[in-house]
Amino acid sequence: MIRIGILGDIGSGKSYVANNLGYPVFDADHEVALLYKKNKKIFLKLKKILPKNIKSFPIEKKEIIEAILQKKGNLKKIIKIIHVEIRKKMKLFFEKNKNKKFVVLDVPLLLENKLNKKGYVLIYVDSKKSDILKKLTKRKNFNKILFNKFKKIQLSSQYKMRKSNFIIKNDFTRKTINNNINKILQNLNR
Repeated sequence: MIRIGILGDIGSGKSYVANNLGYPVFDADHEVALLYKKNKKIFLKLKKILPKNIKSFPIEKKEIIEAILQKKGNLKKIIKIIHVEIRKKMKLFFEKNKNKKFVVLDVPLLLENKLNKKGYVLIYVDSKKSDILKKLTKRKNFNKILFNKFKKIQLSSQYKMRKSNFIIKNDFTRKTINNNINKILQNLNR
């Protein structure tokens, strides 16, 4: 099984690319949302370290956002707890899909949290910063301060590009993205 990791800035189109490769996708953002909704152990761990913010189960996204915005170190505390569970879920995903030719990892902070291994195929989704911001500001719950906090913990775009096997230029048109995806798939299926 070949593991394909999708890299890029927040809002660059990583999920769109991941979902259009045509292979099983491990969507870490979705898995994190499920942890907040359904995992009582995660709730208890987060409530213990962030008692002023985490009050009720299931955990509401606004409680997490408030905790991150309240104190500089809270984001790292949350990530430390959540990523242990995400690693477990990712391992189960690999086991479930062990007979597939490819699997796709839509995991923010894939490199930052050392979730990639040697032999992963990395695809970087490159988008203009102005296009990303235009797209993100249209989102209902966009928070510029939160966006900047997440940007600070990410590796640079240049570093991610150097580590990548492929780079997709995303101009946010389906035709361009799909053409780039098809070229990569042809290359991978050789």
